[in-house]
Parts: sequence; structure tokens; C-alpha cells
Amino acid sequence: MRNLSAVLFLWVMTAAAPAIGQEREVLGYGRLFTNDYFGDNDDRWRTGGYVISQVRGTGWDGDRPTRAGALMEYRLRTEIIAPTRGTTDRPYAGVLSFGAYTHYAVGNIDVSVGADIVAIGPGTGVSGFQEWFHDVVGAPAPAGVATQLDDQVYLSGTVEMSRSFQVSDRVTLRPFVEGQAGVEDIFRVGADVLIGRVGQSDFLLRDVVTGQLYRGVESNDSGVNFVIGADYALVGDSAYLPIDMGYSPTETRTRARAGMHWQIFEDTSFFYGVTYLSEEFVGQPEGQVLGSLKLNFNF
Repeated sequence: MRNLSAVLFLWVMTAAAPAIGQEREVLGYGRLFTNDYFGDNDDRWRTGGYVISQVRGTGWDGDRPTRAGALMEYRLRTEIIAPTRGTTDRPYAGVLSFGAYTHYAVGNIDVSVGADIVAIGPGTGVSGFQEWFHDVVGAPAPAGVATQLDDQVYLSGTVEMSRSFQVSDRVTLRPFVEGQAGVEDIFRVGADVLIGRVGQSDFLLRDVVTGQLYRGVESNDSGVNFVIGADYALVGDSAYLPIDMGYSPTETRTRARAGMHWQIFEDTSFFYGVTYLSEEFVGQPEGQVLGSLKLNFNF
């Protein structure tokens, strides 16, 4: 699996190389903040994360280019995974990753291929930041930091293929399949439905943890778009649940999500979404609910 991730990483870098000499520009930024404070507020497991994506290319007209490397996304992501307070039901992991993805179309199929360098452990500074923030706001010390996973680095690759079916000018169905190898080995199948005028021609990106679609390149249309989605996954190994430490990932996972994109003005947009994650490890008593938020101002 790690060899596959390395191949994907080299392929993405090679695909991007021919376009370096062309006039490429920043087409947009995608951002999403996720925390269980906006969900079930239990401060455990997949408790929080933030992702920011820079999208670069020669232009965006609502359709992906047909050549790999012409449209690139550079993604910086951080995540906090924590045990239930007072337990070691799963290990604490501070996660920091940087990835490069190319997005293109093959006929009617949208393809996304990319790879991330994923760092885990106290060396990322994630746990230190969380301790500092909890101290500043007067919150209890984060659970599990003292026994968190040691510093590790993984190369992780992801491939997604999807197709959009235009049910009407305001409704789009997007089934997809996704494979991930590296920090977690996952094969996933699912679908999303977009309802509303806003977002139909946007360039949408998928959040790693929740599967929520966030906007990488936004249109200037004002209004509201609702998105509903779900997926089912087969799971292999997970670096976040080391078997040699006595943890066992569940063989399957499910996610269900709903959200609302609101383009308030041309340069101002808002998103809120809620996601249910099923149990991820053997012994987890129940699933959890996360909330995702974005408030975007462009000046």
C-alpha cells in the first residue's frame, strides 16, 4: 500500500510538471473547519480538524480540464483525534498533512488523484497548540495527550472517481467511488445530491473525515444550495489504531451528512454541515456527530 502511495505521489508531481511553464493563477481557496463542538459536543474521537486548499489553473468555466495536471489543488490539513476523557479507548493523534491533487475529466467521469505527506505525533505541534488553546479559554486539559502516538510520517494516496447527473437545473446527483492507501487503507462508495442554483458550476472538493463537499472555486451567484450525502467503506489497516497496541479498526464504516451553502453576497459565503460517523474501532460504543463550518469573506 505504501508503494502504491509513492507511485501516486510521483505521478501527480509528474502530471503537474508540464503546466509549470504556462500562465497559471490562483483560482480559489477552499476552507472547512470541523469540530464536534458544533455536533454532539462530546470532545472525543474525531474531535476536530481544519483544511485549506489552494486551487491553481489557467481558468475555470464550470468543467474540469481533460488533461491531468492542468488543474491542481494544494491541500494543508490538520486534525485532532482523541480518546474519551478518562479512558484509552483509542490513542490520541495530532495530525498534520500536506498534499497535492490533480483534478480532471475522462469523458463523463470526474477523476481526482493525489497524495499527502501525513505526519503524526507531538512533533507536529498539534497537541501543544490544543493544550495552549484549552488553557487560554479555561477548558479542561485535552484527554490522552500524555500517551499520544509517537512521531511518524506516512505517504498516503487517494483516487476518487465520480459522475454528475443533472436531474434538473437545480438538482445534481453525484455518485462516487474512492480508494485510499497509506495512513488508512479504505475503499469507499457513496453519493451526494446538490439542491439549489448556487454551487452547480462550482469546483467542489471532498473533506477527508466527513466527506462534506466544500467549494474550491465559487461562482458569484447568490442564494442557497443544500447538499445531502452518504457513503459506505471497507477498511483495512489504520495508523491511528495500531494493532500492535491492541486496537482494532472496524471492518466497515458509514457516513451520512447534510449541509447548506449560502452565497450571501458576491464576496461573502457561509457553510454549515453536520455529519454522522459510525463506529471506527472495535469497542466504540456508538457513532458520533460532527459539525463543519465556513464563513468566507473576500476583499
